[in-house]
Amino acid sequence: MVLVSAAREYVNRMLQDISGMKVLILDSQTVSIVSVVYSQSELLQKEVFLVELVDSISKSKESMSHLKAVYFLRPTLENIQHLRRQLANPRFGESHLFFSNMLKDTQIHILADSDEQEVVQQVQEYYADFVAIDPYHFTLNIPSNHMYMLPAVVDPPGLQQLCDRIVDGISAVFLALKRRPVIRYQRTSDIAKRIAQETSDRVAAFVAIPVSIKEKLMYQQESGLFDFRRTEMSPLLLIVDRRDDPVTPLLNQWTYQAMVHELVGIHDNKVDLSSTGKLPKDQQEVVLSSEQDAFFKANMYENFGDIGMSIKRMVDDFQQVAKSNQNIQTIEDMAKFVDSYPEYRKMHGNVSKHVTLVTEMSKIVEERKLMLVSEREQDLACNGGQVAAFEAVTNLLSNESVSDIDRLRLVMLYALRYEKESPVQLMQLFNKLASRSPKYKTGLVQFLLKQAGVDKRTGDLYGNRDLLNIARNMARGLKGVENVYTQHQPLLFQTMESIIKGRLRDVDYPFVGNHFQQGRPQDVVIFVVGGTTYEESRSVALQNASNSGIRFILGGSVVLNSKRFLKDLEEAQRIAKSSTNVV
Repeated sequence: MVLVSAAREYVNRMLQDISGMKVLILDSQTVSIVSVVYSQSELLQKEVFLVELVDSISKSKESMSHLKAVYFLRPTLENIQHLRRQLANPRFGESHLFFSNMLKDTQIHILADSDEQEVVQQVQEYYADFVAIDPYHFTLNIPSNHMYMLPAVVDPPGLQQLCDRIVDGISAVFLALKRRPVIRYQRTSDIAKRIAQETSDRVAAFVAIPVSIKEKLMYQQESGLFDFRRTEMSPLLLIVDRRDDPVTPLLNQWTYQAMVHELVGIHDNKVDLSSTGKLPKDQQEVVLSSEQDAFFKANMYENFGDIGMSIKRMVDDFQQVAKSNQNIQTIEDMAKFVDSYPEYRKMHGNVSKHVTLVTEMSKIVEERKLMLVSEREQDLACNGGQVAAFEAVTNLLSNESVSDIDRLRLVMLYALRYEKESPVQLMQLFNKLASRSPKYKTGLVQFLLKQAGVDKRTGDLYGNRDLLNIARNMARGLKGVENVYTQHQPLLFQTMESIIKGRLRDVDYPFVGNHFQQGRPQDVVIFVVGGTTYEESRSVALQNASNSGIRFILGGSVVLNSKRFLKDLEEAQRIAKSSTNVV
């Protein structure tokens, strides 16, 4: 639904009107865009017999004139150069060019000049420039994600590329949804403001563009992009900075999808299990998609303990099916088994996949003593009590079973919570971390505080600034929590509540330009510069299921787990340090 449907529809339109045998040619980013919404078997049904990357096609000279080439590429300089060379010496009978975003005039001229043999049948823009990993959650998979953390004085060339890619992705989402947004941003974030302004400029520029280019290429583009009929309230685009909530990506997770990403890793809805031991080759990479796996869709937001019970029921059901299939006595029985075999095989693969995942995660939880560590993390994120917190973190730093990365995360969580209250004890924890886990320099924690400390944040991260939040936390403390491991709620949850109640303050989240919004929007896209988490996407899905009258969509530059967040932090610190040394 929503994003997944929009991206699928674009892929359908690319493939269904081109008859005959096809090769689908993608780049390193569009391969992710297609793979999360279209399976290999679905591509085969559309007569796609070969999928290749555009840079590997460039290296081959073998003629395949019996195939029609369907290119789906981002309109980058590098891809245009690949196309220029391939059109000059065509290997395929026909070429159909589809781009995930707007082409520049100069790029169209280059393509037209290169197509001397007139193999190009059409050039179109299909705005699927985002990876729709779930119906209400998209990512951009930006490799240089750490750039957003760099201090304002360090303005590397890569920062503009990061901004451009984010603006491309956000623009494509609204073009796919056929809506023109009102834009707000987090006041305390320079990069959120910069992206908000550049997105606003892009939208304004798109509205004014006529179709004026008529080349010998069949080039099609929607006239007056973003100039949609305004029969409804404009959607809201809210751009926020990951540093406003550095706690969520540092926490261990205990709901299925989030936990798999934290402990094993999910990339484009695929999980690499090759390092977990002796698994059959066809099980070393498994797909975890709510669109393709009914069990996962039903359980992706459930607690780890409940997942074990659900998998047991699934195994029991499978054993019943397997037992009935063993009782083949007549020709009719055999025919029934053959008819049901694909479904039986799929069921077998699904059972095996989820049992393997849960077994692997149980092993990691035991090895790293994560139940012990996570209980303390949740206390640091949700409950007060600095003296008890210091003692508990000190004890865990001394525990031989606690891993280096878990020690680092505990110190970071303590520092974010108590940076102003206990500087002396914080220094003691820094020293203890340095002695117990020397691979992590204490400067990394201090860099995090400079980037995302209390003085830099807009939101009420710990619920101790706003009277309503303080009252809510007190009530929750008196009532108790259902599960000590999942009591944390990301800051995004508060942000959504504020939007629903019309309490998102203009002073904290100003509008771009002279715009303002009367009444509640029906659609809200929240984009997190620096990356989203699966805990946040769960909050969005649960909020959408509550029928508040507002549909939320979450997007970000990457999907984070604690390893990726720390890796980005280390890389940003390294660049900031070297830039300071140069200065």
